[in-house]
Amino acid sequence: MLTMIPERPRLPLARYRLHFTALEAARLPEFAGSTWRGALGHALKRSVCVTQLPKCAPCPLVHVCAYAWVFETPPPPTAEKMRKYPAVPHPFVLNPRVGPVHLNAGAPYTLELTLVGHGNRHLPYLLHAFERAGQHGLGKGLGRMQLDSAERETPIGSGQWQRVYQPGWGVDITPPSEPAVPLVPAAGVRIDVLTPLRLRRDGRPVRADTFQFVDLFANLLRRVSMLSYFHTDRPLETDFAGLTRKAREVELADVLLEWRSWNRYSSRQKREVTMDGLMGDLLLPPQDIAPFWPYLWLGQFIHAGAGTTMGQGRLRVKPVADGGH
Repeated sequence: MLTMIPERPRLPLARYRLHFTALEAARLPEFAGSTWRGALGHALKRSVCVTQLPKCAPCPLVHVCAYAWVFETPPPPTAEKMRKYPAVPHPFVLNPRVGPVHLNAGAPYTLELTLVGHGNRHLPYLLHAFERAGQHGLGKGLGRMQLDSAERETPIGSGQWQRVYQPGWGVDITPPSEPAVPLVPAAGVRIDVLTPLRLRRDGRPVRADTFQFVDLFANLLRRVSMLSYFHTDRPLETDFAGLTRKAREVELADVLLEWRSWNRYSSRQKREVTMDGLMGDLLLPPQDIAPFWPYLWLGQFIHAGAGTTMGQGRLRVKPVADGGH
């Protein structure tokens, strides 16, 4: 039983599509978010770092630098949460095309980018860094790409896109907005997990045979809470304990998840890093949806689990038609 009426989560977002043209042959892996994030991070740091210190933490500009705020995201000096952590959740999510990509010269490529709250202020720096990253080259063989334009989804979730940038233009920065949450589906909700979802319970990875709805919801609840606390002016206030208890009571109607193995190479750690996780879909019955629905809807834009900035834990949430999937 909830001890208070949960407040609807409010998380302003801005969602963009970046359109590139391959200048030469390029090959990207099945889950290319790590490739894009690495290229973007290197390009952004080269573009904005003025002290050239090897690490951001001791830099006197750490709380005002675009690179540090987007990629390192240290907790502000006044923070009451995560004060002992070196970093807090980052204000961006990359959504590359899923599946191996082989581009010939002249082929188009589209990358999606979501910015959370105040992170949207850094859009011009990020677009410039994407241009530099494309010029340097991505994937095997470092195939070069040209950034042609960027569009913003207005309103978010509508599928309607408006151009906000192309080379030679200034950047149209409109404040982020809260996604409109549809009415609670009457027949249930299907959640598709499109990229590896890496969750942990009691320090251990959650696998298909141990997955429970609370594993996903508790992660989303914490993620929305932390993103709103560090990247907006309106932290989430709700019955966290009550919602989590209620999530433990949910019995899923159908779970079709499988463990997907995937490794990425970390240039920072100079080694292969395991990013295995769950993929597939699950069905949430209609009687259990209402308290969790706004968080599930937001999860489509902010993802869940580990590796969200590189596109991991990508969810697609859709109503179930009467009588089944």
